[in-house]
Amino acid sequence: MFHIGAMAQEHHIEIERRRGRGAVSNRAGRFEAMQREDSWDGWDIPEARPRFATELREERAGRVITRNTSPDVPFDRSLNIYRGCEHGCVYCFARPTHAFLGLSPGLDFETRLVAKVNAPEALARELSAKGYRPAPLAIGTNTDPYQPCEREAGLMRACLKVLRDFRHPVAIVTKGTLIERDLDILGPMAAEGLVRVGISVTTLRDDVARSMEPRVPRPARRLEVIRRLTQAGVPVRVMAAPIVPGLTDPELEAILAAGAEAGARSASWIMLRLPREVSDLVQEWLAEDFPNAAGRVMARLREMHGGKDYAADWHQRMRGSGPYAHLIARRFDVAVRRLGLDRELPELRSDLFNVPGRGQQLDMFSDLS
Repeated sequence: MFHIGAMAQEHHIEIERRRGRGAVSNRAGRFEAMQREDSWDGWDIPEARPRFATELREERAGRVITRNTSPDVPFDRSLNIYRGCEHGCVYCFARPTHAFLGLSPGLDFETRLVAKVNAPEALARELSAKGYRPAPLAIGTNTDPYQPCEREAGLMRACLKVLRDFRHPVAIVTKGTLIERDLDILGPMAAEGLVRVGISVTTLRDDVARSMEPRVPRPARRLEVIRRLTQAGVPVRVMAAPIVPGLTDPELEAILAAGAEAGARSASWIMLRLPREVSDLVQEWLAEDFPNAAGRVMARLREMHGGKDYAADWHQRMRGSGPYAHLIARRFDVAVRRLGLDRELPELRSDLFNVPGRGQQLDMFSDLS
């Protein structure tokens, strides 16, 4: 049975302490030996509890390019500069990765962040390896490279400079407006066929967006990002992702139309996914913010995954199966044809790749700031 109310009451943290955050709880990750819970110390003394502040720790990574062989994604390598994401999207499928750090996929994921501070240098070193063969590098597939902490850290911009200097193809996914800062790099790269960008627009309703992705720019502002990237010559795909069945699915056509009007050339969609701890986090959030939709959302998801909250089967995990999944796919196909979004973005070029100053790699790092 679906005891969402009891679940939320048992683990939730008071609203004032998590204001501006997406997760309702901070329950222990699956590798922690003991569960986390507030306890009474026996003293009836009022005690102020601080809000969850953002903490950014530094990490020096040996390698930063991650390889994959998944048949569900159109790339074989990716780069993630940050662990955790301050955007706080409650539905983020990357939340379970925080458990590997001994942290909670809940509030820890959006408040206790890690920056790979040597990412630009490590990236340049890996691209310079004798056996390296170029192919599009995906950035933003796990955590957003343009989340708020990037404004001060500047690691994404430094990595873009490396990719520009190597003339290496890159595909970026983001919800962040900070990408506009880097138009001076992205525009010239786009002119050479080296970059494309996907902008995620989950809803056009400010109230829904503020609730489920509290530190992401407003939907209208994300559409403006599409417009500005397009004006700079950067190919953009509008991403209706994720679709929350029973909550945001009625907006599918409107999201696509708004993206097309802003200048997007292509479109894609992904159904809400609830791997591991994400399921409990989303159910807690629904119980608190959208209790009337909670049962409907979970019923649809279970219908698409054989009665389970989520099934990670190849070729189905991104969209599910069954009548409802088929209906969303059909609506998407009809809409993109009508709007002229039913085409792929241009292939990125790998033939321009060149290692600058081979044999003098140390000189290159002086220009990363």
